[in-house]
Amino acid sequence: MAFIGVGLALGMLGLGYAAVPLYDLFCRVTGFGGTTQVATEAQAATAAAQASSAGAPVMSIRFDANTARDMPWQFKPRQVTDKVQIGQRDLAIYEAKNLSAVPITGTATFNVEPKQAGKYFNKIQCFCFTEQTLQPGQEVSMPVLYYVDPAALDDPNMKGVEQITLSYTFHRSK
Repeated sequence: MAFIGVGLALGMLGLGYAAVPLYDLFCRVTGFGGTTQVATEAQAATAAAQASSAGAPVMSIRFDANTARDMPWQFKPRQVTDKVQIGQRDLAIYEAKNLSAVPITGTATFNVEPKQAGKYFNKIQCFCFTEQTLQPGQEVSMPVLYYVDPAALDDPNMKGVEQITLSYTFHRSK
């Protein structure tokens, strides 16, 4: 009985440690909670071909930028909204400036609203894939190459969605 109890306790402890990576994997696969997808150039080309043959409509994309309280950066999108044909690649540019007197390394977290759009919003290249280090006073442009998957047109949960918001928050890296 003691071995069963210890085994159950160890199993519960293991599940506790595995919960965060498993939840992260679940969100990335399903788009749950507005988690965006990562796509390759080949996938983007396929989506573009599907969209052009289907005469895909235009979607409004809104860009949002935030920084954590301990992050002394100015961070903003170059343009707040853009219109993109579903399935076509587009480029968004964010601008960041280190306002401090020391080098700062940051990591961007991201999500998409409405949440059901997360599984259809695909990023091909993004500054959010790696840490960013800015020297004191340095200002940089940070591109995001993305597309909206034409499969969104077949999803009843996406009916009536006219705008998708891509939101980033920069946090100071440890």
